[in-house]
Amino acid sequence: MASDLAPLPRLTRDLTEPEPIPEAGIVRACELMRSGRLFRYGEMGADQNDVALLEQEVAAFVGRRYCVAVNSGGAALCLALKVLDVRPGDPVLVNSFTLAPVPGAIVHAGARPVLVEIGTDYVIDCDDLRRKARASGARILLLSHMRGHIADMDAVAAACDELELLLIEDCAHALCAAWGGRTVGTFGAAAAFSAQTYKHLNAGEGGFLLLDDPDRTARAILHAGSYMLHAQHLSAPSAEVMAAWEETTPNFSMRMTALAAALLRPQLKDLPLRARRWNAIHDRIGKAIARSRHVRLPARSAKESYAATSVQFSLPGFDSREMAAFLACCAARGLPVKWFGADQQRGFTSAPRHWRYAGEQGPLEQTHAVLAGLCDIRTPVSLTDQDCDLVAAIVREAIETVVSARAGTGKTGRAATG
Repeated sequence: MASDLAPLPRLTRDLTEPEPIPEAGIVRACELMRSGRLFRYGEMGADQNDVALLEQEVAAFVGRRYCVAVNSGGAALCLALKVLDVRPGDPVLVNSFTLAPVPGAIVHAGARPVLVEIGTDYVIDCDDLRRKARASGARILLLSHMRGHIADMDAVAAACDELELLLIEDCAHALCAAWGGRTVGTFGAAAAFSAQTYKHLNAGEGGFLLLDDPDRTARAILHAGSYMLHAQHLSAPSAEVMAAWEETTPNFSMRMTALAAALLRPQLKDLPLRARRWNAIHDRIGKAIARSRHVRLPARSAKESYAATSVQFSLPGFDSREMAAFLACCAARGLPVKWFGADQQRGFTSAPRHWRYAGEQGPLEQTHAVLAGLCDIRTPVSLTDQDCDLVAAIVREAIETVVSARAGTGKTGRAATG
């Protein structure tokens, strides 16, 4: 690498800055705030139907029969476990590359996480899934499509059939994704989506539970907190099914507000176009980063259709000091990079070693070997092609700086920006 080239400019974009809410959502939110009617139910009849309409629209978008809108993606996961009859202390299988709200939802439901190894492509190891399922006696797999990386769903479905596992899909990063032409979120007994800021839809906080079974849906509506006003749902089982569960299902107060729904409805209409732009950003950065021989990108099957809101890559062979130096070089250029191998959890990023509340899990050596070099960069949909090229060039420059120091040359190599 030439060392006499001009240094790269700083990245001045804030990668945590979300897009504005569409104007239609702002107008509707202002109408609701002026009315003060922010609760999704009304005692004198439906005060408004923003949430009920959104539930219909999300169910149709994903391709499931029912949708129950709640206050977070974690709440949706907890409700999924409850309506699948998880009992206190039950083991629940979950892939070990995920975020803390996922094992947190298992604990919230009173169950016990059993972490399953991942492979070098960041998705669940089906061989370890079989081992852990047989050893634990678990009957539920909570499969996290972490950062939008979709496992071989044919293999997962076969393992679930073989092991008689009920599948819950955590689709917080997988709205608009598919496997073999089938929409992600339709493979299992239930699926949970998120509307937290930085996901595909942004209400600040919010979530959706998607189901096909009417009895489970009735319980989810009642658990979420409909009181006796569930007739105001437009995506709901029959009155007879609801009545059968009314007096035996506790209210957990997990409802979505009308205000959140008002912000989300116009975003859903725009999502397919936004997803295409997100993927263009992901692919441009990934292709440019891969020009470094020290980078490993996860392999993706031709059957996988993703909708990526961030980019992940691995730096195999970098030790913890080199990873820290790499992160510091990127930060000096204005580029924040998350690292899943850090000793301490930071921001949103944590790893199984940090989840002491999940109980003893064994070594998970394969997972931690992968996470030791796993990096993550948020990619807002507003990034330009020039922004993408600069992000990738900063990454490559930082890598070459660390590699040059390792070789003892003292050079601070420069990555090309073309």
